[in-house]
Amino acid sequence: MDDEKVLDAEVVDEAPLSQDFPTLDDANPDGSGTVGEAAILINLSEMIKNYIQSIDKIRIEKKKIQEMFEDSFVNNPVYRENAEKAKEAMKVKATTRQQIASQPSVIALGQKIKDTGRDLRERQIALSDYLLEYQRLTGANEFEDAEGQIREIINSAKLIKRSAKK
Repeated sequence: MDDEKVLDAEVVDEAPLSQDFPTLDDANPDGSGTVGEAAILINLSEMIKNYIQSIDKIRIEKKKIQEMFEDSFVNNPVYRENAEKAKEAMKVKATTRQQIASQPSVIALGQKIKDTGRDLRERQIALSDYLLEYQRLTGANEFEDAEGQIREIINSAKLIKRSAKK
């Protein structure tokens, strides 16, 4: 036990991953909407803010742990030596790859890959738009494809930071 040292520690109060989500009935049992809806909105906003803060804290902690993990390898002389050998091999590989990639037939294939990827992304965006419209019009969350397979329509939302320029 004398050999073990605590380098850096922090006590964290972990929030539960799921909480009971408030409903209008919980906030205002008599059925009148406005006060209950406002309370739910305030409660929901606070829950979102708390989750954003906890996610940010976890990201910072993960980054610290990741750095300690990487330092374990960098500080090992055998690993460093092998990493240098691998680096030299990668240089040779990159040179060979560049020589092959400069051939006209390979250049054409590379361009075709880019064009196909762009086409795929455009079609996926269009399909998403069509599915949202289908869902709006029918209220259905499933769609039967041409082979008769039932597929579920899933909507996804993300929260991103706005740029400071606006």
